[in-house]
This record gives sequence, C-alpha cells and structure tokens, in this order.
Amino acid sequence: MKNKAYIGVSFVILVFGIIFIPKIINRIKSGTIVQGDRIDAVSNHKDGETGLVTIGPVPEFELTDQNGANINDKTFLGKVYVVEFFFSSCPSICPVMNRNMVDIQNEFFGNPNFGIASISIDPEHDTSKVLKEHAKTIGVKSSNWHLLTGDKEYIFTIANKGFNVYAGENKNVEGGFEHSGLFALIDKKGNIRCRKDNFGNPILYYDGLEKKGVKAITQDIKKLLNE
Repeated sequence: MKNKAYIGVSFVILVFGIIFIPKIINRIKSGTIVQGDRIDAVSNHKDGETGLVTIGPVPEFELTDQNGANINDKTFLGKVYVVEFFFSSCPSICPVMNRNMVDIQNEFFGNPNFGIASISIDPEHDTSKVLKEHAKTIGVKSSNWHLLTGDKEYIFTIANKGFNVYAGENKNVEGGFEHSGLFALIDKKGNIRCRKDNFGNPILYYDGLEKKGVKAITQDIKKLLNE
C-alpha cells in the first residue's frame, strides 16, 4: 500500500513538473511572477525622462469648491497637482495632512502651473461655506487650491474606485469617517504618477503624514513641472 502511495505522489509531482514548471520559468524570465490588475496597468507604461512611473489617467470628477465654483478634472489640465481626501472636522490625521499640504503649497506658491484638490469625504457637513472658513483656518493662500464638496456616495466612488484610496463612513471611530493619509500626484496631462521604492516597485501614492513622503512628492512635483 505504501509503495502504491509513493507511486501516486511521484506521478502527481511528475505531472506538475511537466505542466507548470515551464510556465513558472517563463513568467520569471518575463518578470510577471507577481501580477494583478493595478500591477499590470503600471507595468504597461514606461518611465518618462523624470524616472516617474505612469499609473494611469486620473478618474473623472466634477465637484464644487470653497468659492462655489464648479471644478472638474479638466480644470487642472496643464497643471501638476496633488489630490487628497480629508474632512474639516477630522480629529486625527487631517490636521497633520493639512500642515504638510500647506508646506507643499508654500513651496510652489505663485506658480500658476501647480494646484491642489482637497476632496471632503464628509460633504454633508463640509459645504462650500464651511470649506471656505476651513481654508482660512489652515492657511490656504493659492487660488489653485480647491477644497471640494459634492454628493457623498459620488465622492466615495471617486476615492475607492477611481483612485483606489480608501475612504468610508464608520460611526464607531472618532469623527465618524475613515480614510488614508495618502497624496496622489497628477501630471499636466492628467495622469497619476509616482516614483519607485528601493526594490524598483511603484509606490503608487505618497505618505501625506510623514515628512519623508512630503519631501518625496515635493521633489517629484518639481520634476513634473519641468517635464
């Protein structure tokens, strides 16, 4: 019985080797051993002169800013800009994100080819009027920094399906909403761009909570402005 079992196992191993090992070797040679929808999308684009990766086009959006103006993704064409998701009453990470975004604003203040889109995930509270006061509070000076509001479910779709950056409502957490502290970098043609990590993988988005991430996105904004 044991001999038969060994023969059976040996047969399975032999079949696996014949069928699958050549495929695995081919995938290793082609660099596709790890693959998914987003990785596929990124890998199909070559780095530009800046060395930054093109992830794909920014999702279409149409929202209202702190001045009541209609703002959409086409508003930013010809500009390098940063996108974040936040809400004005956020008690945790948003104040840090606000301070870091103000630093980015100040670095490029006066440059007409740079902008910021801060999209509220609590638009029912964050009306244009509320966002205008919030803009004054955090130090918004640039006319190209738009704090945006609109329909909540529409904004969640932009965040979760458009950018693949998590944003959601959770009554069990302080503030009632959850979101990442990530910043997205968009080039003049409306493409999401990023640098690579130390292993050569696209980072996709920049850490808006750490000075290291702010320094990195500031450097890459300068590259894109000169592209």
